[in-house]
Amino acid sequence: MWRARRAAVACDVCQSLVKHSSGLQRNVPLQKLHLVSRSIYHSHHPTLKLQRPQPRTSFQQFSSLTNLSLHKLKLSPVKYGYQPHRNFWPARLAARLLKLRYIILGSAVGGGYTAKKTFDEWKDMIPDLSDYKWIVPDFIWEIDEYIDLEKIRKALPSSEDLANLAPDLDKITESLSLLKDFFTAGPKLVSEVIEASEPLLLLGSPGETAFRATDHGSESDKHYRKVSDKEKIDQLQEELLHTQLKYQRILERLEKENKELRKLVLQKDDKGIHHRKLKKSLIDMYSEVLDVLSDYDASYNTQDHLPRVVVVGDQSAGKTSVLEMIAQARIFPRGSGEMMTRSPVKVTLSEGPHHVALFKDSSREFDLTKEEDLAALRHEIELRMRKNVKEGCTVSPETISLNVKGPGLQRMVLVDLPGVINTVTSGMAPDTKETIFSISKAYMQNPNAIILCIQDGSVDAERSIVTDLVSQMDPHGRRTIFVLTKVDLAEKNVASPSRIQQIIEGKLFPMKALGYFAVVTGKGNSSESIEAIREYEEEFFQNSKLLKTSMLKAHQVTTRNLSLAVSDCFWKMVRESVEQQADSFKATRFNLETEWKNNYPRLRELDRNELFEKAKNEILDEVISLSQVTPKHWEEILQQSLWERVSTHVIENIYLPAAQTMNSGTFNTTVDIKLKQWTDKQLPNKAVEVAWETLQEEFSRFMTEPKGKEHDDIFDKLKEAVKEESIKRHKWNDFAEDSLRVIQHNALEDRSISDKQQWDSAIYFMEEALQGRLKDTENAIENMIGPDWKKRWMYWKNRTQEQCVHNETKNELEKMLKVNDEHPAYLASDEITTVRKNLESRGVDVDPSLIKDTWHQVYRRHFLKTALNHCNLCRRGFYYYQRHFIDSELECNDVVLFWRIQRMLAITANTLRQQLTNTEVRRLEKNVKEVLEDFADDAEKKVKLLTGKRVQLAEDLKKVREIQEKLDAFIEALHQEK
Repeated sequence: MWRARRAAVACDVCQSLVKHSSGLQRNVPLQKLHLVSRSIYHSHHPTLKLQRPQPRTSFQQFSSLTNLSLHKLKLSPVKYGYQPHRNFWPARLAARLLKLRYIILGSAVGGGYTAKKTFDEWKDMIPDLSDYKWIVPDFIWEIDEYIDLEKIRKALPSSEDLANLAPDLDKITESLSLLKDFFTAGPKLVSEVIEASEPLLLLGSPGETAFRATDHGSESDKHYRKVSDKEKIDQLQEELLHTQLKYQRILERLEKENKELRKLVLQKDDKGIHHRKLKKSLIDMYSEVLDVLSDYDASYNTQDHLPRVVVVGDQSAGKTSVLEMIAQARIFPRGSGEMMTRSPVKVTLSEGPHHVALFKDSSREFDLTKEEDLAALRHEIELRMRKNVKEGCTVSPETISLNVKGPGLQRMVLVDLPGVINTVTSGMAPDTKETIFSISKAYMQNPNAIILCIQDGSVDAERSIVTDLVSQMDPHGRRTIFVLTKVDLAEKNVASPSRIQQIIEGKLFPMKALGYFAVVTGKGNSSESIEAIREYEEEFFQNSKLLKTSMLKAHQVTTRNLSLAVSDCFWKMVRESVEQQADSFKATRFNLETEWKNNYPRLRELDRNELFEKAKNEILDEVISLSQVTPKHWEEILQQSLWERVSTHVIENIYLPAAQTMNSGTFNTTVDIKLKQWTDKQLPNKAVEVAWETLQEEFSRFMTEPKGKEHDDIFDKLKEAVKEESIKRHKWNDFAEDSLRVIQHNALEDRSISDKQQWDSAIYFMEEALQGRLKDTENAIENMIGPDWKKRWMYWKNRTQEQCVHNETKNELEKMLKVNDEHPAYLASDEITTVRKNLESRGVDVDPSLIKDTWHQVYRRHFLKTALNHCNLCRRGFYYYQRHFIDSELECNDVVLFWRIQRMLAITANTLRQQLTNTEVRRLEKNVKEVLEDFADDAEKKVKLLTGKRVQLAEDLKKVREIQEKLDAFIEALHQEK
């Protein structure tokens, strides 16, 4: 109040001095007086009412000039008093000098120097502050409601009395120094304006949303337009617009210089990065929290309420272009009318010394100042989108996380969503429209998400789909910002400009919004640079009728104002909600820890990755244990498995055909020929197959056998999958068959049995083989003829008609063998006819093919029994063998054959064992490691193979702890920044 009173006094002094001072220009313009003086005393001035600002409301309009701070001016108090000798000529001379002092003081306080040249220079440099009615404090305009200024003016001494007052030179000097400081602090004031312009969403009244970008025309504006005539209003508005744009350019120039200085500071920090630990920025810490939450939500569909700026809009409405203007780089893939955004892209904007971009899961930096890096970044984003989209789908809910850093970028987190479509076109999945709606709703239903609704201004508003969706998710418009794009095309094509105003004011849509903005994102040329688009946007709005006719406000246009507004709203939401979210996760963590203690009190809380590492170590230990298998064990199981695989071929195709011959020479010749054919074609391949199967069986045994109390069945599925994949990838050495063929051929060529022990071993091997075949043959005959009389009496079983026919045929064929003990292996035609007629005489009708089948089994049993009897005779035949069976009726060539087979099996088993232990086990171990590495990189595979309540609970607990820790660190850093 005392400042207003002093200002009024100073104003009256100025006016009186102008009227009565001699030797000076008497018609001093009102504009040269101090702004505060004009606002208080000269209320009768004809232009003063036009400059009177609007009354204060519960909110303030948003613009880049809103946060300008006015330095407080202190007026020197005037001392009252009279000189005792007023007629003395020195007093008169002093009075004249004092009047000159007051003239200088008044002109200085009014905003100019006494020198005309200096005044003109400052007038050209700084716009007339009288046009900025909002800079004058509001209490100045309201002071006349509380103070009777006319009464004060009359109570003041006259100009002659004031002229005789003795001035306080110290006070005058102090006032002049203060005035000098005010003007010299001009650049500092502008710098403070730039720093203070960051939070541009000003709070309104308590409980009311602070962001009101448009007030749909206040009552004071309407009154202002009524008071003045139309021509004067248009002229003043044009001057004001030009002045605002001029001042805006000054601010941008200073902001650019400030950006360069900040860049130098950040680069200086980068040089010392190896000497000290670089502190993470707030937005980077917040982005990490969102990344962890994104993984947590994707796995378990858990809702979080942390703020994000969700960018939604119709397809080709300009969402991507708006984001690129905010990020100051053309970073997104482009397409004419084609859907390019196929999955959500989370873009974290932060300040840094260099304009770069990098993905969350990659260390590569893309230099956004180089066109080749921009092209590579767009290509990488497109590849990641196509990778996220599953087969048969068009869009994917999986989020791509991208960080963009650069000098002057506003700090915030934006999520670009696929464009909302109305019709599914050819080439799209049938559920594309519903999928896009579900993805958009999932992000917008977060009560703290800021919805950036993008509307194409060049198309009819009735064609918009996204506005209905936004109005459903935010019916009161408390967190929605409406952005009208392509305003240049809208102004050119729309017949009624007022329709654009209705769109900006939200009168054409059912949705409500926190604020409304209009932007221009270029001329439609994808090769335009961001700087060119910005210049075009500023030039358009400078000449636009929408701005000149006040259909749009200065603070509602340009993407720069939009980014500042969104950033401030984002951080306001973050500060209001982050602590509540941290408390929510603390409660969740307590519940999960309690559940774990009650269900798994003796187990550590291992998440899926930690369990995989534990299983990986166990599997590698089990693979290493293969190398610890003894050579004897390998050879025994290899020899046994190989004989089981080749025994049928040896007996059926080699031994039995050769045994039908009449002399030893023919027998040996037949055996040698058949062994040579077998070795060249089948035997090596069969041996390798047996070795590979044996290795698989041993590997499976080590992988699946229980480990006692230490066995954890949670790893069973993973081990089985690793085993199958490793075996599938493993291939035996191609050169193994060639080397093995030579070894086997040489082993089978050797007929020299060195001692009686080898001879007896060969007989034992032969007896085992023949007894096994005899047992199989008897089982086949039993199945053919049915149960014998004991089983029929004891188990009440009967033969079928077919079995009875086989039984009668068998009996008839056995009679034939009793007559001719050395009958050949095949029946003659006349013998078949004889058997048939004999059976028909007994009333049994039989087919010749049935007789042959029965004969095969009957003769086989007869031959095997005869061969076994021959083995017993050959037990004492080693002496005759050494003499090559000369002068002996005993011939044991079949024993020699089985010795050759037995020796070949032993040598083959030894060779395969060496290959296994020296080569194949190591190659299998290498395959297992590769499989484990592939599984470690495949998150879906781990989720599929490591399942269960225990795993899920540990995963939840780890994620919640990580989220809580990051939230606590972020909140601490947020408080420190405050």
